[in-house]
Amino acid sequence: MLIVKFILGLVPIIWLIIALTGMKMPGYKACSIAIAFAAAVALFYKHLPVISVGTAFLEGVFSALWPIILVILAALFVYALTLETGAMEEIKAMLSSVSRDKRVLGLIIGWGFGCFMEGMAGFGTAVAIPASILVALNFDPIPTVLALLIVNSTPTAFGSVGVPTTSLASATGLAVNALSLNTVRIEVLLMAISPILFVIVIGGGLKALKGMIPFTLIASASFVIPNFIIGAFIGPELPDIIGSICSMIIMILVALKMKNKEVPEEYLVGGSDTQKELKLDVNSALRAWSPFILIFVLLLFTSKLFPFINEPLSKISSKINIYVGEGATPTSFTWINTPGVWIILSGIIGGLIQGASIGKIFGVLGATIKKNIKTIVTICSVLATAKIMVHSGMTTDVADVLVTVTGKFYPLFSPLVGVLGAFVTGSGTSTGVLFGPLQSASAAQLGLSPEWLCAANSLGAGVGKMISPSNIALATASAGLAGRENEILSGIFKYCILYAVVGGIICFAFV
Repeated sequence: MLIVKFILGLVPIIWLIIALTGMKMPGYKACSIAIAFAAAVALFYKHLPVISVGTAFLEGVFSALWPIILVILAALFVYALTLETGAMEEIKAMLSSVSRDKRVLGLIIGWGFGCFMEGMAGFGTAVAIPASILVALNFDPIPTVLALLIVNSTPTAFGSVGVPTTSLASATGLAVNALSLNTVRIEVLLMAISPILFVIVIGGGLKALKGMIPFTLIASASFVIPNFIIGAFIGPELPDIIGSICSMIIMILVALKMKNKEVPEEYLVGGSDTQKELKLDVNSALRAWSPFILIFVLLLFTSKLFPFINEPLSKISSKINIYVGEGATPTSFTWINTPGVWIILSGIIGGLIQGASIGKIFGVLGATIKKNIKTIVTICSVLATAKIMVHSGMTTDVADVLVTVTGKFYPLFSPLVGVLGAFVTGSGTSTGVLFGPLQSASAAQLGLSPEWLCAANSLGAGVGKMISPSNIALATASAGLAGRENEILSGIFKYCILYAVVGGIICFAFV
């Protein structure tokens, strides 16, 4: 009976793995079919009423459209507009003035700026915006997306100004500072090796570390040390933000010192033909970077760091009862203070600063939406599948069986519960709310630390985002790879397994 419960709970996930990796099916097709598998199990095994399955589907679709798809389209819109105005060529020139080595620039943008975007906004911005910039710099899209998914795994717990961890504390009743401390403890090793893996992946193998080990270790330490200190002694709101700012400043200073160092041609940004640099004055630089500067400013001043701005704006929201089944709770929609709104506004203002007309700006926005219809279908399908699985109890079934079967060895598998949650939901916050209480109850049953197992859940949630179909769809869309989700899943799967195994060993060894 347990094995039947376990397998049926995994049916949509098993289908997605087979469809995306074995059958090489495009994401929008595979994820659309996954809805049917989830609905069939919910209707005929879990006996969820038809109306509940239907409204769970709608809840998933609307939750995908706002705010997740909004963020994706916003990031792609800003990128497309900077191409249209020619500002991206100036940005490329300025970045080349810092370093012509794609490994160095990759760490500054993908690791430093990516972790900053995760800390400030979350909701996919940490992958979408760095991916669009790096691809514009002629980085190979496939390894770029793989590397960004890897480094975006460990900052997740402290993303969106600490929302995943504070939400986990609310869901479990545990002290938020204790959760923050245990999270940095369990994540520190994987966080430290992420920049090393980033260089290996983006540079095509271990050979990419040649001459880069000192810089890579600096990139790692300059983020991990402040992140650990803030997370351990202050709380979950600032570790990513302060860590990434420290890291970017230090990396840029070191990169400028290394600027005259010879770079192998294979690691030159765009090859040897892009070595010329434009001479730009301060006004030109500010104009070129204006959308990204505005993103930084608007996200910063509307974040929880400035409650007198954040709180009134966050109250402009609605709670809508979409799902009507047992245990239904209203779905919240924040209409103004959500990252996608600020990114679109930054793009519009930035486009005007760069000389684009209103007609051209909205033409680019319309073209961006039209170009990414398949991505929209993919993510709506993933979230719809997730909501059906959650409301029918399929995800809980899988986690319950895992606890029952593993017994005292459960800490070894505890991060896998988080991986499962993130694979299904694509969200560290949702995974914490969904499985945090289960982890806490399992800890009490086994006489273990609930804070530690909940931290393992947060670690697993970040790791699971590597293989989440919604995250992969976001990443491929940002890098111009829509329809090639199967290649990304095949390439990233081994890193997800590596992180999950290492995380499980750490969890078991130090429980």
